[in-house]
Amino acid sequence: MLAVTRLSGGRHDLGYAHGAAHATAIQASLAAYARLFHDFAGLDWPQARRDALALLPAIEARFPAILDEVDGIARGAGVEVEDILVLNCRSEIALTHAGDGCSAFGLQRHGQQWLAQNWDWRGDQQANLVALEIRGDKAPALLSLGEAGMVAKIGMNEHGLGVCLNAIRSRTCGDGLPIHFALRQWLEGRDFDNALATLESGGVASPAHFLVASDTGRALGLEVNPGPAGRLTPRDGVVTHTNHLCDPGLRTRLADYPRPDSGPRLGRLDALLSPPPEAPDAEALFEILSDHHGYPYSLCRHPDPDQPEAERMETLFGVVMNLDRRELWLRLGKPCRASSQRLVLAP
Repeated sequence: MLAVTRLSGGRHDLGYAHGAAHATAIQASLAAYARLFHDFAGLDWPQARRDALALLPAIEARFPAILDEVDGIARGAGVEVEDILVLNCRSEIALTHAGDGCSAFGLQRHGQQWLAQNWDWRGDQQANLVALEIRGDKAPALLSLGEAGMVAKIGMNEHGLGVCLNAIRSRTCGDGLPIHFALRQWLEGRDFDNALATLESGGVASPAHFLVASDTGRALGLEVNPGPAGRLTPRDGVVTHTNHLCDPGLRTRLADYPRPDSGPRLGRLDALLSPPPEAPDAEALFEILSDHHGYPYSLCRHPDPDQPEAERMETLFGVVMNLDRRELWLRLGKPCRASSQRLVLAP
């Protein structure tokens, strides 16, 4: 089980409490990413800091308030603010070289909007995962699952907005809000249309797939990037995605470099959801996330001992959300083995 850290107050207070509560995990995460940058990109930490600072003008222009929270996290954890900026810009620094896994889907049935995904990454980040309930003074309450020191990743908010994330490996990094800041901005939205307009207004610095949805039954696969986003609309209430670009128009102007298993995992998701379950519940959706077709490169991903250690990816958690009921179920570790933990975002 993953304990929920409850944060409240102004931006700096939120950040300081986050940093103080998870200082050990944040410092371990910094060490893990120092290894990753070295393994995949040959970058030392000073260069990673310079790369992150190059993204600061976009954050100052698009989401300046969040920088008080970043400063608070750094002070609470006893590290430099540039280090927390690196953690929150790690996709822009690393994903031109190393790609996450992750398999995600959205499902709308009988007036209920579901989101679900497995998050696959390096095993050394398992111990640094956190669940945050954030109740800021001037923003909607939200639940976020992700890595210690990051402002947001996968989650939902009190207005019934939710988001899942799939990494897209590419060599593109341009103007726009870095991925994890853009995820937090979505989770501070008050309705689907306004949140979508904000997200698309200036692009996202590097490519990723945001599976966004709301309790109004709206859902969209959004392949964000520095230019106009690719869009994937639901078919029979279903949207699926793994780790390659799917929008035909976007693929003509943006190159991606997915792992070979991304296409087969997407095909397997589509097969398991055709037809979609008529009466879904969390346990039924976890059964999909626990699928081992193509093992070990399956929806429920297990490490391959034949791969170099630096390149081994595995499922670190599975998550299912019901946006109408503001309920989130978490399976920490492999969903095929773990028991479900239920979290509720109360009013």
